[in-house]
Amino acid sequence: AAAMLRELRRRWRSYKYRFVPWLALNLRRQRRTLRYVPESSQDKIIADEDVFETLLKAFKALFINDFSRQADILALLPEVKCQYLELLTVEQKRSKVNSCTHQGQHVLSPEEVLFNTLGFAVSRDRSSLVSAGTGVFVTKGFVPQGTVVSMYPGTVYRKHEPIFFQSLGNPFIFRCIDGVLIDGNDKGLSRSVYRSCSRRDQLGPFQMSDESWLTATLQNPLAVGQYVNNCSHEKAANVCYQEFDVPEHFPVELKQYLPNIVYSHDIESHLRCVVLVALRDIKQGEELFSNYYTVVS
Repeated sequence: AAAMLRELRRRWRSYKYRFVPWLALNLRRQRRTLRYVPESSQDKIIADEDVFETLLKAFKALFINDFSRQADILALLPEVKCQYLELLTVEQKRSKVNSCTHQGQHVLSPEEVLFNTLGFAVSRDRSSLVSAGTGVFVTKGFVPQGTVVSMYPGTVYRKHEPIFFQSLGNPFIFRCIDGVLIDGNDKGLSRSVYRSCSRRDQLGPFQMSDESWLTATLQNPLAVGQYVNNCSHEKAANVCYQEFDVPEHFPVELKQYLPNIVYSHDIESHLRCVVLVALRDIKQGEELFSNYYTVVS
């Protein structure tokens, strides 16, 4: 009985920030856990162009690091292949242009690629908060204020799309200002739905999303945002959520690193992503803390 009570308390602590009656009762009491914006169009810490450039820079580095696995894609995009070959090191440039294997290429871990490209690395670990479970830490380097430090992965649901069963006991559902929901749960039904939608949208060798965030081995090391814990009176927020719609001109070969997929394939609209942006400089060893909800005043 005691163990069951502890488990119920643990689940409530992680889920209460999504529970509307709790929010209504605590808006005044928990003001420091809220973020106020004058209107939804101004919910931007940094410009969308800056988010785009950061993702482009990180994904290109991941693509080049994993160049030998991209042969099927590059065979269909000869112009893109030439562009990436120009980005390789002097040693790699000595290889034949028609060779996509690059057997001598030294492959780094995705975390090392992130550090070499953006100057920091993040990963999941046990939270510094008691009973908070998993958290996200800056494990290496330094994160300047205004930097995209993480992404919130998951299936994207538009208004009125079915998410009832996926939401039961699920603390990983993020609500955007316009009512769009992102289910970042990597287990159970949520996991199955994401994988099904991801494989549905694959076009030959072109993957339209990243499934690796559902596993312990991440292809995109930024895709850990669902494990960032809510701030408290003791732990102030150092990151904030920002919505970002992926533009049409996003390179198709890099979509394999986007950790989001739309639930309904027949709806033509930009893919919604949510990134976490640093509110201040964040040093190595610090845990990330966010505001779980935004109030449009």
